[in-house]
Amino acid sequence: MSPIALTPVALTAIVAIGLSLALLVLVFLDPAGRERRMVRANLDRGLTSHGPAGSGPADAGAPGGAALLVRRLTPPKAAAGLEKLLSRAGRPPAWPLERLLAAKVLLAAGAVTLSLLFATAVPGTLAVVLGIVLTLVAYFLPELLLYSRGQERSKAIGLELADTLDQMTIAVEAGLGFEAAMARAGKTGTGPLAEELVRTLQDMRMGLSRREAYDLLAIRADVKDLRRFVRAVVQADNHGIAIADVLRTQADEMRKKRRQRAEEKAMQIPVKVIFPLMLCILPVLFIVMLGPVVIGVLDAFSG
Repeated sequence: MSPIALTPVALTAIVAIGLSLALLVLVFLDPAGRERRMVRANLDRGLTSHGPAGSGPADAGAPGGAALLVRRLTPPKAAAGLEKLLSRAGRPPAWPLERLLAAKVLLAAGAVTLSLLFATAVPGTLAVVLGIVLTLVAYFLPELLLYSRGQERSKAIGLELADTLDQMTIAVEAGLGFEAAMARAGKTGTGPLAEELVRTLQDMRMGLSRREAYDLLAIRADVKDLRRFVRAVVQADNHGIAIADVLRTQADEMRKKRRQRAEEKAMQIPVKVIFPLMLCILPVLFIVMLGPVVIGVLDAFSG
């Protein structure tokens, strides 16, 4: 029986698939993963359930061999950008940074393999261009997903901000301190803003100053109104202004801005409806109304 001859493209595809599978096994079946999970569980013990999982000190666990391999295969700037997007998206517990970096490498390797197989079956410039585009999209797919989730999370924080400030204002006027009011708002809340408030309190308990914790809150949330509120709180803390007045003023301003944004979106609806109306509804309406007339005219002239 004669041996099967492999073309260079097929051999490259087989090697790429083998490397991808090996990297997948190393990342998801890492021998050091059990120890890291135990360390993270011990560090997370005692934290409130409203805090974002995987966003506390557990992230500082020592990476294993597979994580180090993945980090070497990823440029430092890309890893830093992915870390920023991951923080803005709320750090989903199922997708730590090492797993996302591994997913980028695996998706790119799979796209290269499919592109090589397609170029072998259908040679030409179009196959090469499609392969390059597919590889780029596959490599940056985690960034796109994280950016979309971060946008949704920032929008949810902006919507919750006014109600949370009202709750904190009531708590401060009832006699609680600002941090106690923040803790109560984070405990009773269920959205991403409550998670960020709890995370901010945890940062202060770990030794960060108030200003540093508030700045980190503004950076993680990436919401313009929240950054303005953080600056107002920092200035009130520096100049000794009553925090209740600041909270009341900021809550009123947030409600007005939320109402203005709602009115702006309502005014944009007629403009957005024009294009579906012109492309989908009007042609069908013209066909229904003018179709019988055109058919009658054609019959009259043909007769």
